[in-house]
Amino acid sequence: MSGGARVLVLGAGVAGVASAYFLARQGHQVIMVDQASEPGAGTSHANGGQLSYSYTDAFAQPAMLKKLPGLLLGRDPSVVMSLSPSLIRWGLAFVSQCTAGRSGTNSRALLELALRSAELLGGINREAQLDYSHATAGKMVLLRTDAEVQGAQPGIDRKTAAGCEVRLLNRQQAEAIEPTLAAMPEPYTAAIYAPGDEVADAGKFCRELSEWLQTRGSLELKLGTRVDGLLRRNGRVTGAKLGSEELEADAVVVCLGGASASVVAPSDIPLPIYPVRGYSLTLPPGPRSPRVSLTDVKHKIVFSRLGDRVRIAGFTDFLGNSESRIRRRVADLTNTAWWLAPEAADYAQEDHQPWSGVRPMTPDSRPRVGATRTPGLFVNTGHGALGWTLACATGQDVARAVSMDT
Repeated sequence: MSGGARVLVLGAGVAGVASAYFLARQGHQVIMVDQASEPGAGTSHANGGQLSYSYTDAFAQPAMLKKLPGLLLGRDPSVVMSLSPSLIRWGLAFVSQCTAGRSGTNSRALLELALRSAELLGGINREAQLDYSHATAGKMVLLRTDAEVQGAQPGIDRKTAAGCEVRLLNRQQAEAIEPTLAAMPEPYTAAIYAPGDEVADAGKFCRELSEWLQTRGSLELKLGTRVDGLLRRNGRVTGAKLGSEELEADAVVVCLGGASASVVAPSDIPLPIYPVRGYSLTLPPGPRSPRVSLTDVKHKIVFSRLGDRVRIAGFTDFLGNSESRIRRRVADLTNTAWWLAPEAADYAQEDHQPWSGVRPMTPDSRPRVGATRTPGLFVNTGHGALGWTLACATGQDVARAVSMDT
């Protein structure tokens, strides 16, 4: 590699790999570091597989204020909470975002990022010709009640005005597009449908794009390598401590998801991130497996067809980094998915390929991207459940910020 700045990217999930791609395109020498044995082995490994460009509303909404007491009391089986000082601090900041004005501003910003990310991913596909089960499957968000239908219309109007193709379907119209809905026993009455939304395997994307960059001499990978801290000289970040090694660079981009906050904390960089745990199964398709990507909002479960497999992902657990409930919650996910869509997947398959990962969520749902107040230090983190959807746009943004500084 030659020319450009020497840039160290910490983290090889979708945010890190997308950052590496756009940094390389701008002529920088990129070194990407991850403690796993391959790219995309963490939170990106087996997420829901949805590129939900039309479904990017901020989690903090006015309606959440009415739901919070029930969530705290454990009345929603799709959400488990374990109160701690860090969750309380984060939660107070979250509540401050649950106003109509702030949630609207945040949702519009996320939609703009998502639509730009879709265009950028299309460019990567044309250039690199990767194989990662990418398809324009369309997406349906399934609704049950008249209140849900009425509440959906303002968001549909807003997204349509922004250039996103979204429309409301009744049950019969939805079944005409996705016939397997007829085999789902829940009393769905309508669906929000976005025909341009996509599905793809995020973990495989990370591996394929990293390999493509390596073959072109645009990326050096250091895997199985733990990040122990940052190097500093004269008030500037000059690299990272990687076990017994000290690796110097002109710029450092932190893309470590929920671990980002602890890495940048010595630089007094506040990152209001809380790790929100989700789970997934990957199974062979059943006799009536949906081709359209489906989201059940009430149960917080998604079904995505990724080539010859079905990815079922769900739940929103506020448990910090605790892994004590993973086995139980994977079982809950399996049972709920079978109840909702008994013919969508081969649930009798012995290996469900269970996965769990923590999504780095900010109170306003907006990722933190760009330069920090410490020279040489950049961040690209805090995407929450939208990391796959927003990765290309935020990767481009942080690469631009590095180029402006170096």
